[in-house]
Amino acid sequence: MSRSRISPYLPALLLLLPLLAWGADPAPRPRLRDLGSAPGIFQPGPLNAITDVEGVRVGHRTLVHGDSVRTGVTAILPHGGNLFQSKAPAAVYMGNGFGKAAGFLQIQELGNLETPIVLTNTLSVGTAIEAVVAWTLEQPGNQEVRSVNAVVGETNDGFLNDIRGRHVTAEDVRAAIAAARTGPVEEGSVGAGTGTAALGWKGGIGTSSRVLPSSLGGYTVGALVQSNFGGVLTIDGVPVGQRLGRFDFKEQVEKREAGSCMIVLATDAPLSSRNLERLAKRAVLGLARTGSYMNNGSGDFVIAFSTRNLVPYEAKARTLAVEEVTNDAMSPLFLAAVEAVEEAVYNSLLKATTVTGHQGHTVEAIPVERVRELLVEAGRVKSPR
Repeated sequence: MSRSRISPYLPALLLLLPLLAWGADPAPRPRLRDLGSAPGIFQPGPLNAITDVEGVRVGHRTLVHGDSVRTGVTAILPHGGNLFQSKAPAAVYMGNGFGKAAGFLQIQELGNLETPIVLTNTLSVGTAIEAVVAWTLEQPGNQEVRSVNAVVGETNDGFLNDIRGRHVTAEDVRAAIAAARTGPVEEGSVGAGTGTAALGWKGGIGTSSRVLPSSLGGYTVGALVQSNFGGVLTIDGVPVGQRLGRFDFKEQVEKREAGSCMIVLATDAPLSSRNLERLAKRAVLGLARTGSYMNNGSGDFVIAFSTRNLVPYEAKARTLAVEEVTNDAMSPLFLAAVEAVEEAVYNSLLKATTVTGHQGHTVEAIPVERVRELLVEAGRVKSPR
């Protein structure tokens, strides 16, 4: 009698089954620069990610369960220490206010960030706030803390995700925070971008960075986006959305476009909260370059922070002496933010995979080869042949 043999590939196949079940493409997908396109004039950092800003950490928790749960959590931490005891200078900006962002008013008033920034879906904001508060209270050194300004952003992933089921738990939020690391950032259909869609295709998490030349300060600006918005997709000036036949109002009739975009900016430039707000305002210009017009149903919010001049919770002196970039030196940082946000959106689209979810809805990943062809035709990249 012959014995049946178990294929050595079975464990790998078993790992792939969940991906195949929810429609994800197991093959690696490129970022924009992998296609040969390099928009902008400033160079990216080594990782071309928000984590090129030293000390910044990013973590994800991706929830894919059954036929309907396609959501998650993404956490961004300015540094690896006690965020409440060493607060980061910060600012916020609202492009279009159709959103449920939490914690913005205190940042506007005091100009600093004291918790991780957590991104998730619209109906999980409350859960995320409670989890961030609990996590902060538990950190060593925070035993006497009695007020916490949890910062949470959201986009609505209800087309692909059973959003009314409110499947994100406090444990999921904690897991995203615990997973936060420096180094490369996973992009596409992960974390808070698992169930999102943007500009006619599957959206998600995307990131990019720019490093100024030493003559302009040598500072780094990094961006991370949770893309979930409509518009007419343009990539490096090429009208890709029109050429591919997917764009808002294609049939010349009005339709409701829901969605949002959360944008997080990080920099190692020593900026006051006032100049961080000015930096945050420029982020929506990067969004516009991709084809967004911030439609009525889109909540477009920006959070910007600096890793310099951390603010102690209990200052030992009446005054603080800090180094600060002057107004006249801000323009290169403004352009760096615009370019980083633009490319982060492109990376969120290109890295995202096709996803099938709630009620059988499917959002397709943007076709990489067609994008490459259009960029070649427009002279943005050289032909691979």
